[in-house]
Amino acid sequence: MTDLEAALRRAVRGEVGFDVTSRALTTMDASNYRRVPLGVVAPRDADDVAAVLEVCREHGVPVVARGGGTSIAGQATGTGVVLDFTRHMNRLVGLDPEARTAVVQPGLVLDRLQDAAAPHGLRFGPDPSTHSRCTLGGMIGNNSCGSHSVAWGTTADSVRELSVLTARGRRLRLGRDWAGAPEGLRDLVDGDLARLRTGFPDLPRRISGYALDALLPERGADVARSFCGSEGTLGVLTEAVVRLVESPRARALAVLGYADEAGAAEAAAGLLPLGPLTVEGMAVDLVPVSAAALLPRGGAWLFVETGGESAAEARARAEAVVRAADVVDALVVTDPAGQRGLWRIREDASGTATRMPDGAEAWPGWEDCAVPPARLGAYLRDFRGLLSAHDLRGIPYGHFGDGCIHVRIDFDLLTDAGVARFRRFSEELADVVVAHGGSLSGEHGDGQARAELLPRMYGAETVALFERAKAVWDPDDLLNPGMLVRPAPLDANLRFSVLPREPVDVAFGYPSDGGDFSAAVRRCVGVAKCRTTSVPGAGVMCPSFRATGEEEHSTRGRARLLHEMLAGELVTDGWRSTEVRDALDLCLSCKGCRSDCPVEVDMATYKAEFLHHHYAGRRRPAAHYAMGWLPVWLRWAARVRAAPVVNALASVRPLAAVAKRLGGIAREREVPRLAGETFSRWWRGRGGRPAEGGDLVVLWPDTFTEHLSPSVGRAAVRVLEAAGLRVALPPTLRGRAVIGDGTSRSSAPLLSLLAARRDRVCCGLTYVSTGQLDRARAVMRRTLDLMAPVLETSAPVVVLEPSCAAALRTDLPELLHDDPRAARLASRVLTFAEALERHAPGWTPPAVNLPAVGQTHCHQHAVLGDTADRRLRASAGLTGELSGGCCGLAGNFGFESGHYEVSAACAEDQLLPAVREAPEGAVVLADGFSCRTQLEQLAGVRGRHLAEVLAEGLE
Repeated sequence: MTDLEAALRRAVRGEVGFDVTSRALTTMDASNYRRVPLGVVAPRDADDVAAVLEVCREHGVPVVARGGGTSIAGQATGTGVVLDFTRHMNRLVGLDPEARTAVVQPGLVLDRLQDAAAPHGLRFGPDPSTHSRCTLGGMIGNNSCGSHSVAWGTTADSVRELSVLTARGRRLRLGRDWAGAPEGLRDLVDGDLARLRTGFPDLPRRISGYALDALLPERGADVARSFCGSEGTLGVLTEAVVRLVESPRARALAVLGYADEAGAAEAAAGLLPLGPLTVEGMAVDLVPVSAAALLPRGGAWLFVETGGESAAEARARAEAVVRAADVVDALVVTDPAGQRGLWRIREDASGTATRMPDGAEAWPGWEDCAVPPARLGAYLRDFRGLLSAHDLRGIPYGHFGDGCIHVRIDFDLLTDAGVARFRRFSEELADVVVAHGGSLSGEHGDGQARAELLPRMYGAETVALFERAKAVWDPDDLLNPGMLVRPAPLDANLRFSVLPREPVDVAFGYPSDGGDFSAAVRRCVGVAKCRTTSVPGAGVMCPSFRATGEEEHSTRGRARLLHEMLAGELVTDGWRSTEVRDALDLCLSCKGCRSDCPVEVDMATYKAEFLHHHYAGRRRPAAHYAMGWLPVWLRWAARVRAAPVVNALASVRPLAAVAKRLGGIAREREVPRLAGETFSRWWRGRGGRPAEGGDLVVLWPDTFTEHLSPSVGRAAVRVLEAAGLRVALPPTLRGRAVIGDGTSRSSAPLLSLLAARRDRVCCGLTYVSTGQLDRARAVMRRTLDLMAPVLETSAPVVVLEPSCAAALRTDLPELLHDDPRAARLASRVLTFAEALERHAPGWTPPAVNLPAVGQTHCHQHAVLGDTADRRLRASAGLTGELSGGCCGLAGNFGFESGHYEVSAACAEDQLLPAVREAPEGAVVLADGFSCRTQLEQLAGVRGRHLAEVLAEGLE
């Protein structure tokens, strides 16, 4: 391997990675399979690709081309050298609106092409659900389709010319009339014309095998079309000329409700004569509870999109679809935002389907077989019967108008018996598909998942013809060997086989994964929504990837490294791994993946878990002590009334620089000022007793409100009391059944200043985010002791800082999963807006009547939800939508040395542009202390908590 690496470094100008991290990131795609490559090369241009092929041919090492790594059949993995086209060969070379063509490089993400074509009223027809991260090269390699294929066909229908390098270095320009055909290909076709004319099923989604029938003379001998779907086994694509289609000026979406998926499937073919753009289907099992209200009544739905020159024409066509359909209920949506919301439900199914309704795992393998659309209903009945016969479960969904079904099945791929059943089911289902005149693959290609079964579909002689075609293109079998021809067994190289069979000893409870950390890591199936470079609406995931563009800093990349850490084959030092540590270093713990990832990967928790083990018994980074123990230092400062001294010292730049260096704080950061009077001291000064009147609410004095931003707490008290609520603070002495005076003291007069640590509640957030989980548990248990009197009442706990509220709702019960009090406290936690909505429903907020900008706190988006906040803002006349993303400061992250550039880049993604573009007089809302600090330090803008804005309105 050393010789190969050295030869590649001499030959190419792009990056060559033979290190553990580079290899670990490409061991898997979105399939069930895993292969460990020797190395990864990111070529800069076609010359680099040619150089890689020459070096690998000399060394006898196979080459695998890889785009976004979202393939579901295993064809984007390999044991040789992986070519990563996403880093450099990712440009839109040109776009000709008049000719309706575009010239693209293989690493270009589909959405970037769509963005460039949209101003001209054009688009690329195929649009898989992974459109925000899949690449054109991968789409060509797999002949991808997407939801609009009933209107615009497959990728092969959209390809004009392809620039390809063969394994032996020939540069070919593929097109019609045998353009670019390698020597021997025409003779192969001419010698077997009868088989090519009769041996291929005639259906819109036949993706399996090689498309040799595209080389028939009556089909234009289209070498480029024939190359599509070859999965990188014939040549390496370096550039493509693709056809664009006219995008309808207006669209409408008809959502048709049916009793079940069979009813929806049988109805789909009958809608095709109406000329829809899409006919997509899914069942109720895949719809999140939060999204069910958006859909009409039914147990399954067809999503039928129509287009027109005007909104009225599009709506009329959608209403015609509804009239033609025999439905339980229907809905027609013309509002673009409403349509996007509904489409997100369908697009997220590829991840949602990886879990059964009871939480059991489900896997690809039979993700996208296709049958003639008219036979879809009958096929689904047979499919369901086969599932039952094997005691398996799956939830079909997908492109009903094309007869193409996606499904994840709850295979047991962890035991020998389960893998054997996986094989038996696969063989029998292949026969069912063929009996219905179908294709084993209808979108994602055969890969390792289905290539072994191609003889059942095509017969031995046609498969032998495929092998001869492969030999014409790639006589040395250098390109992606084991795919399509002479395939590896469908039950070999399963990615689960390397994981530990016994549960890993961990600190968190992982309740959704049965307490098994391996199962938690297995959640990442590789659909790579975290690699989306632009997040629409309020989305958050994954800010560090959008800042760096590096797979290592995506949620998927980190999950892959954790997978390899558990496997112990490539990452060999377990929890002590520096590779995993470095990948997690730029994770902001924003928790965005917990909500935005379709399978709810929770990288913030995994990071805390890893840091806990990684630094066990070892010295930690200085920032872990400086900021992880922030509650302690701030309480000490408050106890001795040192805020003025600390602030004065921090304003002396040389002293501040020394302090920041010692504390592991970024030199670019200003140290926030401590409040002269803490929130609790202000509370005691006003009497510290709940007012008489309405419901009692316990206001949580989080560290940030208490010591750094007490104005937020004062404002919240004023608003809550104006709404008729009785406000109290948590007890400060364990065992005393008094709620809320904020003045109780320990009865032991000789305790030192350390007593201040023991008489204040704390969510433990700073300890969790730095992985100091033993300390976090101790702090949380002390808090539960203090909160015992509150838990005996029905009073809610109102938390003003979103990150602290999220910690109490999730980290607390998951870390203290053995203490029932933790779940009880978590269930009491309300945000400021939720408290007003639930406990003062008749209260009318002051009419602020101003535009509002800012950012929904990432933890609020991911854990708490902001529905109540939206309603409260609307009631107060605060107009406008808050942006998504993460502010980039993210608690301790943005303050830590080495993180400043990424922190600032995250803020520039959505927050700062939104503030700069704000209308005059707009209120800048930022409920999180980190968000307000980031705004102040990067933009010189004062952000305010919603409570502060409403309190000012009361005046």
